[in-house]
Amino acid sequence: MLPSNPLPRRELLKTLACGFGSVALAGLLNERAAAEPRANPLAPKLPHFAARAKRVIFLFMQGGPSHIDTFDPKPRLEAEDGKSVEFNVARTRKVQARTILKSPWKFKQFGQSGRWVSELFPLMAQHVDKMCFIQSMHTDGVAHGPATICLHTGATAFVRPCIGSWVTYGLGTENQNLPGFVTVSPTQNMGGPRNFSNAFLPAIYQGTAIGRAGVPATQAKFRNIVNATLSTDEQKKQFDFLQSINREQSGQAAKDDQLEAAIDSYELAYRMQMNAPGTTDLSNESEATKKMYGIGEPETDDFGRQCLMARRFAEAGVRYIQVNYSDNGNNPKWDQHSNLKQHEKHAHAVDKPTVGLLQDLEARGLLKDTLIWWGGEFGRTPFSEARDGRDHNPTGFTVWLAGGGVKPGLCYGATDEYGFEAVTDKVHMHDLHATVLHLLGLNHEKLTYRYAGRDFRLTDVSGRVVKEIFA
Repeated sequence: MLPSNPLPRRELLKTLACGFGSVALAGLLNERAAAEPRANPLAPKLPHFAARAKRVIFLFMQGGPSHIDTFDPKPRLEAEDGKSVEFNVARTRKVQARTILKSPWKFKQFGQSGRWVSELFPLMAQHVDKMCFIQSMHTDGVAHGPATICLHTGATAFVRPCIGSWVTYGLGTENQNLPGFVTVSPTQNMGGPRNFSNAFLPAIYQGTAIGRAGVPATQAKFRNIVNATLSTDEQKKQFDFLQSINREQSGQAAKDDQLEAAIDSYELAYRMQMNAPGTTDLSNESEATKKMYGIGEPETDDFGRQCLMARRFAEAGVRYIQVNYSDNGNNPKWDQHSNLKQHEKHAHAVDKPTVGLLQDLEARGLLKDTLIWWGGEFGRTPFSEARDGRDHNPTGFTVWLAGGGVKPGLCYGATDEYGFEAVTDKVHMHDLHATVLHLLGLNHEKLTYRYAGRDFRLTDVSGRVVKEIFA
C-alpha cells in the first residue's frame, strides 16, 4: 500500500543531498585506502624509553617445580621433618595441620655470589653468577589452569592477550620474514591456545606454535608454508592476485580485524617460505654445539632441540620466544603430588639444555640483550601430600632471570622459614610482567589497547617494576 502523502522526487533529492555527499566521500576514502600501502603491524617500533633487552626467551617449566628442593633451601624442614605444623592452605582456604617433608636432596653454595642450589641442577649450579633469583614470587590461582593462564596473560579466568602478544604489539619484530612471537612445543591443556593468544589485540600478534607438547621436537616445524606444486614465479603471480582481491575488499568494507589479519598473514607466510624452514633446521649446527645442548642424549635431546631452536629464533630477530617443558596429559611434568623423586628425571632433562642455551647466547654476544626467564606457574608446599609428594603452592616460589639487563648473582626477596609464603620484598606475577616489559623498554601502564570502551593492559590495574634487580 502506497503512503497517502508520498514525497515528491525533487524534494527527496534535495533533502538527501548531504547523504549523497557522504557516500561520495566514503568512496573516495576507500579508493585512497586501497591505493596506499598498508602499514606493516610487525614493523619495529620505538620503545617508550631505552631498553635493556631486545628479546625474551621464556623457559616454561609446566607443573610447578619445587623451589624448596631446587633453589630455596630451608633448614627448618630438615629439623622438623615429620612434624605436624598448621598452615593456611591455599587449596582448602583453611588453617590445617600438615606434615613437614624435608628435601630429599642436599644443597651447596656455588659461585662468587654463594647462591644455594640442590643436587638436582649440577650444571645450572656452575652458572649462578649469571642468574638473578627472585625468591619471593606469588601468584593467583591454586590450580594449574588458572595459574598458568595468569602467568601468560595476567588473568586467571578472563580471556586476555598473553605477554608475547603484548610485546610484539608494543615493539613489532626485528625480522619481517619470521613471526614476532613463537612458542615451541606448547601444551594443549591448562589454557592451551589461550597461553599464546592475542585475544582482542589484532590477530597478527598471536603466537605461532612450532610443534606441540607430546610430539618429538624433531617434528617441530613451520607447517604449510612450502608449495611443492608451483614454481616461484607462479606462486608470486598467484599471491599478487590474491592480495589485490583482499586489498580491494578491505578498501570497500569497514575495518575488519579478521580480514586485515588474513592479509598480513598471507604476506608474512609468503616471505617465510624462503626463511622460516631454515630456522628450525638444526642440521647445519656443529656437533660441538649440539653436544652442548644435550642433543643426541636420550634424556636431554628433546628439550635440547627446543632450546637450540630458541637461540636460532633469537639470533634471527624474533622478539618473544617461549620454550615449553610440558606435556598434553592431565598431570604436568613437574606436578609431583606423590613420588617427589620424579623431580630428578625432569631436572636432568632441562639442566644441560638450559646451560647450553646460556653459554651459547653468551658466546655469541646475545645474552647481554636477551632476557632469559626460567620458571613455572607456582611452587610447591613444604608439607607432604600422599606421604612422598608436595601440593601446589602459589603463595611463595622462585624464578630466575639472566641477561637482558638484570643483576647477575643477585638473590631478591625471601620466603618464610618453611618456604611456604613470600614474606620479604614480595613479587606478584603482575610485578614480574611489569618488570619484563620495562626491561624491553615498555611502560606497562602505557602499553594499552582500547577494547569494549576500556583501556586494557597486561598488568590490569596492578604491577610494580622491580627496579632493584636491574644492573
